Amino acid sequence: MSSILRGEAGTRHLLMGNEAIARGALEAGVCVAAGYPGTPSSEIIETLAGVSAQQNVYVEWSVNEKVAMEVAAAGSFAGLRSLCVMKQNGVNVGSDFLLHLAITGTRGGMVLVACDDPGALSSANEGESRHFARMLEIPLLEPADFQEAKDMIKWAFELSEEIKNVVMVRSVTRLSHASGNVIFGKLPEIEKKAFFHHEGSIMDPLQGPMSSLPVVYKHEQQQEKLKQAVARYEESAFNAYSGPRSPELLLVTGSACYLYSKEAVSLLGVEDRVGLLKLGTTWPLPPKLLEKYLGLTDKILVVEEVIPFLEENIKISAAEFAARVGPKTFFGKREGYIPQVGEMNSDRVVSALSKILSLEYEAVPESYSQRALELSNSGAPGRDLTFCAGCPHRASFWTIHNTLQMDGRQGFVCGDIGCYSLAMLPTGFNTLKTLHAMGSGIGLASGFGKLAQFGMEQPVVAVVGDSTFFHAALPALINAIHHQSDITLVVLDNSGTAMTGFQSHPGLGVDATGNQAPAIDVVKVCQAMGATVRVSDPFEPEKTQQTLFELFEIQGLKVLVLKQMCALSPEKKGKKMFEVSVDETVCIGQTCGCNQLCTRIFKCPGLNWDKEKQVSKIDEFICVGCGMCASICPSGAIRKKEVA
Repeated sequence: MSSILRGEAGTRHLLMGNEAIARGALEAGVCVAAGYPGTPSSEIIETLAGVSAQQNVYVEWSVNEKVAMEVAAAGSFAGLRSLCVMKQNGVNVGSDFLLHLAITGTRGGMVLVACDDPGALSSANEGESRHFARMLEIPLLEPADFQEAKDMIKWAFELSEEIKNVVMVRSVTRLSHASGNVIFGKLPEIEKKAFFHHEGSIMDPLQGPMSSLPVVYKHEQQQEKLKQAVARYEESAFNAYSGPRSPELLLVTGSACYLYSKEAVSLLGVEDRVGLLKLGTTWPLPPKLLEKYLGLTDKILVVEEVIPFLEENIKISAAEFAARVGPKTFFGKREGYIPQVGEMNSDRVVSALSKILSLEYEAVPESYSQRALELSNSGAPGRDLTFCAGCPHRASFWTIHNTLQMDGRQGFVCGDIGCYSLAMLPTGFNTLKTLHAMGSGIGLASGFGKLAQFGMEQPVVAVVGDSTFFHAALPALINAIHHQSDITLVVLDNSGTAMTGFQSHPGLGVDATGNQAPAIDVVKVCQAMGATVRVSDPFEPEKTQQTLFELFEIQGLKVLVLKQMCALSPEKKGKKMFEVSVDETVCIGQTCGCNQLCTRIFKCPGLNWDKEKQVSKIDEFICVGCGMCASICPSGAIRKKEVA
C-alpha cells in the first residue's frame, strides 16, 4: 500500500510535493483523476493510480490533455469530484475545451493542477500556465510549501463546488519534485454515486444540459463566480504576512518563491526592515487584503517565476488604490531587479534585496566557486547531454542521418517533444532541424511535403514517438495523407512514454492502474489510413537504411515504424541482448578511416577511449548490450556475442 494511505489524521509524513497534491485530492474525496504524463506533473496521477483500487478512484492516462480535461469534466457533470493534471505545455493543449468549460461551469468540484517548469529543467520551454486563469476567468491558487500543496487541493475542491466552476492550482518543479513534511488529514468515507442530470432548462446549471449557451448570460454568471472566489480569498489562510508594522520594503511573493524569499530575508538579517507578504490566492487578487499591505510602505518588491504575472496585477491594483495608499515605487522584473527568465533561487532574491537596501553580501566566496569548478572538471569522464547507453533513438538517428547524407538532396527531419528531441544535439548527430510542440513534426512535414510545386526537391522526414503518435500526431497524419504530402514519417516506437517514466498509452496493453486494456496497433492504424507502412529494428542499421531509401522513392505518405524497447524500460532493464567487447588488435582508433568513430561521433556512454592504449573500450557497468556499436565499427574491432 502506498505511503499516502498509511498513517492516521494528525500524523506527519515525508512526501514529495506531487504526492502531497495526490493526498490532498484523496482527503477531498476525489473520484475521477485524468491527465497526460509530463514532467514535473507525472507523479500525481501515478500516485493516485497506485491507490485507486483501495480508494475507489477512477484514474487514467488520457490520450492527451484536452481529452483528460473532458474525462474529468464528465465526472464533475455527474456530480463527482474530479482532478485533471498536466504540465504547462498541456494547458495549451487542453485550452480549447477549458475555454468552454470555464463558461459552462461545473457541478462536482473540479480542480485543474498545472505544473510549470521554470528554467525548463525538463521542457523545451518555460511557458506560464497562470495566464490561462486570467484569460479564461477562473480562480488560481499557488501553494508555497508541501503542507499547502496538500491542504490547498482540498480547499480548491471546496471552492470549486461553492462557485460551480473549475479551479486552477499551479505547482512548479521545485515544489512538485522536492520533498517535505506533511501532516495528514482524514480520508473521507463517502458513497460515490454518479448521475448526470440533463432534463432541466438550459438555464439551469444543476439540472439542465451542460453548455456555454447562452454565452453572454453565462459569461456574466462566470464573472459573478469570480467575485465569489475573491470574497473567499480575502479571508484565506493561504495568504499571510510576516514582518514589521511599518516595513522599509514590502516583498510580495508566492509559490516556491516564498521559500527563496524567506531564506533571503533571513540570510541578510533584515527581518526588521522587510515585510513578507505570501499570496496563495494569486488570481484574482483579493483587493482588500492587498490594499491593506500595500499601504504599509511605498517600496514594493515582487518575486515570482517566470514572467511578471503577479507583478503586473499588483501594479494594476496599486494604481486603483493610489488615492488611498499613495504612489508606490516597484522593484521587480520590469525594473530589472529580478530576472524575467529562468527559475528563481535565494541568491537572486538576496541580490535584489541588497541593491534595494544598499547592502553588501557575498553569496558564495570566489575561492569556493573556483574549487567547485576544479572538482567538477576532474574524476568522471565528461559527458555531453546524451541519449542513454543502448538507446534505440541513437541508432535510429544514426541511420536516418546517414541515409539523408548519402541521398545527397539535403533532406531534413522535423521533430517534436520527447527523448528524441535530443537529436537536435550531437548525441543525435544534429539530425532534427525543427523542434516545437508534440505532433508538430508531422504537422510541419505535412506542409513541407506540399512545396514541390515551388521547386522543393528535398526529402522530408518527420519523427514521432509512440506516445506522441496517439497524443497529437494523428490529426496531422490524417491531414498529410488526405492532401497527399510527399513525406516519410518515422515512428520511434520504444514501447512506452519513456521520457516521463514509462507511463502507459493507447499503444500498450495496460492502463494507468496496470489492468489489461486493448492495445491500438500503430501499423494497422497507419495502414487503415492508406499509408505505405514498413517496420524495422533500429539496431539493424543496414536493413533500416535500405528501407528508408525504398520509401524515399515512393510518392505520398510513407510510414516507417522503428520498433525497439527503451533500454531503461522495466521489462528490459538489466537484460542484455549481446555481450560486447573490443578486440584491441583490430581497433584502428585514431588512424585514417576511423578517427575514433565510435567514441567521437557515435558517443554511446557505454564506450570510452583508453588514452594509454589508444583503443576504444567497453564500460561493462554502463553498456546494456544492444550491439549497435558493433554494426558501426569500420574495422570490425567491436564484437558482439548473443546472450544465451
